[in-house]
Amino acid sequence: MTEDSLQALRDQVQGCDICAAELPLGPRPIVQVGSAAKILIIGQAPGRKVHESGVPWDDQSGQRLREWLGITPQDFYDSEKVALLPMGFCYPGVAAGGGDLPPRPICAPTWHRRFLEKMPDIGLTLLVGLYAQRAYLPGADKSLGTNVACFADHMPRICPLPHPSWRVVGWMKRNPWFESDVLPALRSRVGSCLGDT
Repeated sequence: MTEDSLQALRDQVQGCDICAAELPLGPRPIVQVGSAAKILIIGQAPGRKVHESGVPWDDQSGQRLREWLGITPQDFYDSEKVALLPMGFCYPGVAAGGGDLPPRPICAPTWHRRFLEKMPDIGLTLLVGLYAQRAYLPGADKSLGTNVACFADHMPRICPLPHPSWRVVGWMKRNPWFESDVLPALRSRVGSCLGDT
């Protein structure tokens, strides 16, 4: 579990081209990992803006996610505090009806377990969106709302969340319990994992 072996794995990922033929902008794997990370965020896949910048969650969704967690960008981008491991490591392209395509299905089975073995101190895993929830949430429902509403059944180790895109604003208005119940519990647990409380 040395940092050297984690760096070697990161280097392998940076050279990954398994699904290059299916990626409209080519491969640019984007992950953030650290051997001492306490929080793991498993999201969907980088969007186009993140693909261009190379910085995970470097968009409005990332800003909203950091607000939900109650942490600064400095803590969020500290790989020894927060690991960012999406279901798909590269930007998948745009779907016919708009929005991004689903994450490429080969990334998680190829890489996740190998990274997780090298991050033994994860105390909280955030499952952002249905793709992550279906892969990692015990008894995941087809409904994201149901998964998130049952967050207390999985805490303190796992917390399912909606994707923090602009589309979530309407969902949050229809589900006020998310702000009143989920976010305070989430922020408390994040603070505990990072040693703030």
